[in-house]
Amino acid sequence: MKRWRTKANVSREELGAAANYSPDTIKSMEQGVRMPTPRVLDVADELCRAEGLLSAAKDYLQKEKFPVRAQDYMEREREAISLWWYEVTLVPGLLQTEAYARDLIENRIPPLDDETIEQRIAARMERQAILTQRKPPVAFSFVLYEAALRSPQVDAEQLGRLLEVARLRNVTLQVLPFERAVSDAIIGPMVLLENRDHERFAFTEGPIASELSGDPQVVSRVTQRLSMIRAQALSPAESAPFIERMVDQ
Repeated sequence: MKRWRTKANVSREELGAAANYSPDTIKSMEQGVRMPTPRVLDVADELCRAEGLLSAAKDYLQKEKFPVRAQDYMEREREAISLWWYEVTLVPGLLQTEAYARDLIENRIPPLDDETIEQRIAARMERQAILTQRKPPVAFSFVLYEAALRSPQVDAEQLGRLLEVARLRNVTLQVLPFERAVSDAIIGPMVLLENRDHERFAFTEGPIASELSGDPQVVSRVTQRLSMIRAQALSPAESAPFIERMVDQ
């Protein structure tokens, strides 16, 4: 927008007056501090004689569906042919009900605006199509530490959702009870993905930063930890009754 404005010898004041924005607002849009609006692009297109090239950018004004630190992971998740996922305190995003996801996203600190909240919830629900709609199906292995199932946000509907997903042929779901946990199991969540080229990537997430790595040493370390955790966890046949008892309680 700035290049077209400069080429047409249009000042920020002129563009701002025509689009009903202050020059400082135009400046922040040109510097990427604020998202340009469709109106300012249409006005700039006409004023700067851009012949539709600025107006065409309106298609790219949608906010990213996912936080910046998760975007690389989301790309890998969409390409995965297999996925191992271990969670310590939360139900994995692919298994969450809308109510559970809303409870988590609405209570983020610092808080999110209403539009972002609705976009994040919708994006999380859209991701779950990978469970049933990919051909050939993606192979999933989920292990949940018992603490994730006993959080206040987990209700009967969420537990029922876990049992429903566990019945899918391409999904195994296991519970790691408190009494079976070892030190590596409480370090934090871990995900291991494999793509069509049989490349493996490890994803670890913390409260401040996340890391997606294809480094063979990192992938090996995460693979060993996940294998150990799966071996310690209840079998899928034992895990379903464990969750069913929680529903009854």
